Formats: sequence, C-alpha cells, structure tokens
Amino acid sequence: MDLQDAREQLEQMLTELDAATTTLENEGAGESSELSTHDQHPADTASEIADADRENAIIEAAEEQRVQVRAALARIEDGSYGTCTDCGTQISEARLQVRPEAARCIECQSKAEAAA
Repeated sequence: MDLQDAREQLEQMLTELDAATTTLENEGAGESSELSTHDQHPADTASEIADADRENAIIEAAEEQRVQVRAALARIEDGSYGTCTDCGTQISEARLQVRPEAARCIECQSKAEAAA
C-alpha cells in the first residue's frame, strides 16, 4: 500500500471516529440519569441502563480504534508501517487495504486474539 494513501485513509478514519464520538457524547451517550423526579417502572430503568452500557461500549471501541489509528500513523512516520510488530514480517497488501491500522500480520493477530 502506498504510504500516502495509507496516511490519507488513516487520517480520514481518525476524523470519522472523532466526529462519531463527539456526536455520541454531545447527545449524552452513556448517561443513565432519569429525566424526571417520578419513579420509572423497573423495566424502563433496566432498558436505560442497557442502552447506557451499549453506548459506553461503542465509545470505548471507538477510542481503542483511535489509539490503533494513531499508532499506525506513528509507524508511517518512523518507517515501520507494514511490518508486523510481533514477528517482523511484511503485512500483506490485502490486509492493509482492509485494515490500514493493522499492526500485526494475520498469523500474529490470530495468536494475540487466541491468547486474550
């Protein structure tokens, strides 16, 4: 993958992640405070908590992806982009096309996920 194309794609991803996270946070995502002083039915409270948990998970996943994208941009800068951070082999072009933020080759990524 051309480094300039990778950089542009990663920067675009970062912009989209920032915009999505900002929108969710501005809409009060993850908050579970009641809007009125009247007691709600327990099922309403459970739904509200489940929604808040789901929104928090989305925000956390976006933050984790943001970290990965920034790390990929740093690898472009230091010249190590496209090299697996675990084994040192070249990451396939196809993988980088699909996951430009990938730090590991498919084999090492599979091992890391199995160990987690």
